[in-house]
Amino acid sequence: MKKLAIMGAMVEEIEPLLEYFENVKLTEYANNKYYEVNYKGLDIVIAYSKIGKVFASLTASTMIEKFGCDTLLFSGVAGAINPKLKIGDMIVANKLCQHDLDITAFGHPHGYVPEGSVFVESSKELREVAKAVAKEMGIEVIEGTIATGDQFVHSSEKKDFIEKTFQADALEMEGASVAVVCNALNVPFFILRAISDSADMDAGFDFDEFLKSSAKISADYLIKIVDKLN
Repeated sequence: MKKLAIMGAMVEEIEPLLEYFENVKLTEYANNKYYEVNYKGLDIVIAYSKIGKVFASLTASTMIEKFGCDTLLFSGVAGAINPKLKIGDMIVANKLCQHDLDITAFGHPHGYVPEGSVFVESSKELREVAKAVAKEMGIEVIEGTIATGDQFVHSSEKKDFIEKTFQADALEMEGASVAVVCNALNVPFFILRAISDSADMDAGFDFDEFLKSSAKISADYLIKIVDKLN
């Protein structure tokens, strides 16, 4: 590995990570900010894409093509579909799909376009490293299928449809697009998500507070993964 990309969707998801580093070089490009650091001899580029598949695709492509990153880690939050997932649980995607991609009118399955595939698999090697680190840290990280779409899904009917169609465990708005980019450009990647909402949510749940706390936990976890990769 020559250069590592670490991505989030929102600024809150990368802020705790940036606190680990001094001598951060900021580059502004294509209406976004890219933070270049060196960690124990490893060059790392950190960025948040903004929400949604288009911005995530643009940012991932830029990190690979402009900055020369050859491995990509993504960290953020997701909603649970699998009823076993609770708020605060962490999931690493073994495969991802686009639940809102629909040309079924032409006889294709949901999530599929010609010359594409419904699912994109993440790097098994990176998942194994992530699981080993989780075990060392005493934290539970499960593997599962993550579904991505350009919509915040809050209806139980839509969640049921996605679970039934894709056997998905969690929902978010960037992962599968990052997966498509990395897969096309032969860049190993993994997608880590902390569960921010679930079927049995407490009505008094404070999302902003959770975002801060989960981002800190994820940052600590990612740094230990980077130590193993370095």
